[in-house]
Amino acid sequence: MEYTIKQAAERTQLPPSTLRFYDRAGLMPLLKKTEYGTRKYSEMDICWLELVRCLKDSGMSLEDIKAFMLLCLEGSSTSEQRKEMLEQHRLHILKQMDMLNCSLGTIEYKLEHYNEIGIFHIDTN
Repeated sequence: MEYTIKQAAERTQLPPSTLRFYDRAGLMPLLKKTEYGTRKYSEMDICWLELVRCLKDSGMSLEDIKAFMLLCLEGSSTSEQRKEMLEQHRLHILKQMDMLNCSLGTIEYKLEHYNEIGIFHIDTN
């Protein structure tokens, strides 16, 4: 089955402008186009876009995502390199989660003790 850019945008929850950007940035090397240049998204393209979104949303740069994609295109000979990239990214995410949990703890403490601590403000006078 093939999808239009509008359908692909709906499936991936990414705006069409982002899908066009990803294509121009070289992140969609297997994307087929009609003779008029209309993009035709396959189920594989949708799966790849979902992975791109996951990696980007979790802090991986587009440059690193493109490097990962290029390794994928090389096949099984790069599986260890790809695994290492994902393991490094996983560690990055875990560090982010630790930092966010610490921040959340501070905010929760402040909310629980808000009346005791008082309202924080900056005096601009």
